[in-house]
Formats: sequence, structure tokens, C-alpha cells
Amino acid sequence: MQNNFKIALIGYGKMGKEIHKIAKSQNIEVTDIFDENRLLTPQKEFNFDVAIDFSIPPAVIDNAKIVSACGKNLVIGTTGWYKNSDLVKAVAEQNNTGIVWGSNFSVGMQVFFKIVHYASQLITVADGYDVFMHEIHHKRKKDSPSGSALTLAAIIMANQPTKTEILADTSYGEIMPEQLHISSSRGGEEPGTHTVYLDSAADTIELTHRARSRTAFASGALTAAKLINGKKGFYSFEELLDDMWKTT
Repeated sequence: MQNNFKIALIGYGKMGKEIHKIAKSQNIEVTDIFDENRLLTPQKEFNFDVAIDFSIPPAVIDNAKIVSACGKNLVIGTTGWYKNSDLVKAVAEQNNTGIVWGSNFSVGMQVFFKIVHYASQLITVADGYDVFMHEIHHKRKKDSPSGSALTLAAIIMANQPTKTEILADTSYGEIMPEQLHISSSRGGEEPGTHTVYLDSAADTIELTHRARSRTAFASGALTAAKLINGKKGFYSFEELLDDMWKTT
């Protein structure tokens, strides 16, 4: 880890607090906490190396502009803003800074993405299999389907030429062959479960990633902050992990 590595937290809900706790255990200094009581505003000098944003989707672009304009790098853990990814990429390029985003910062989930990629390739050449997905999150989650579910859907559709459309709503009729159905449940304190089903008349394969707590996400966000520190450009968490894994 870099010496005297310093971070800022944008958003101080449960994820922000968990990141703060783990940062302390790793001797990472948190120099600033921005939330509704202390808004992130432009200033010439910040004392952190990388900011970690777990705020709300409408704030992502402005947060990226402010942090990047000050010459600082950024981790975006907030989901639900991806339609504006080109704008955020442009912010990093214009300011010659580094921004990393991820639909899920659990390293285990990143491994799960690779497993689903390989499995969806395998069943492409097998007859009679259909693919669908279910995800579960706590009652406070603001987006549905989850960002991770949409990432999984993109992986599946890239390998399943018959699947060209996501159906994310309750189906009151027959599911069409071209539809990839994603169902979602919200309730309680569930940190996150994603199951991909590969189903045929003969058998069913269930691939499940189950988060036990927010610790995996918080640890992964800190890993992303370390990996983006000193880099320039716009990256997915997967890209940075691939680079790291290639060197080990």
C-alpha cells in the first residue's frame, strides 16, 4: 500500500461508515467526509489522494466534475447513473485524472462475473437451455434491477445471441425467447444475492453469489482506490483487477 495514502468519503451512509472503519484498520487516513451536512464544493486544494463516492445517482456527475477539476482521482460506487458514463469519462479525460467505477466492488462478485461469462459461453452450444436471473436486496435500495444484475445481464447477452432484450418487470404472460428475465425482491436487511439460472427440461444449474455483509464491498472500494491512485483515465473495476491479476 502507498505510504500516507489518504481518502475522502462522499456519502456517509452505511457503506461510507463501513469504508471508514476498514480504512482505519488499514491505517488509511480519511481526510474529508462529505454528506448532506457538509456538501462537496469546488476548492483549489484538497488533502486526499482519492475520493470514494457512495452517494446518490443524481449527484455522481457533479461530484466527478468537482473532484476531477481539483486534480484528484475518484472511485464511483454509486449505481444507477450508467447512462451518463460518457459524460463521466469525458470529465476524467478533460482533467487528466483517474476515475474507476463498478456496479459491484466485491472482489468475489468480480470472480462471479467471470464464472457467468464462461458458463453462458458453454450453454450457447448446448441445446435446450434458457437463462434467467433473480436478485435480492435490502428494502432501502434505490435501483431495481441492481447494477450488478444489469452487469450480469450484459455478460449473458454478449454470449447468448438469442437474448436481445431485458425484461425487468413482472411478467403477466409468456416470456419471449429473446427476453432475458430479471426478477427482483426488496426487503429486510439483505445485503445482496444474485442467482443466474441455466435451466433445461433435463436439469438446472444455479450460479449464486451471496454477500454476507457490506464488508466485501467496502474492502473492494478501498482496493479500487489504491489501484486508481496515480492513474489517468476512465476504468471499470474489472479492468483494474485484471491488470492486477496479470501481474500476480
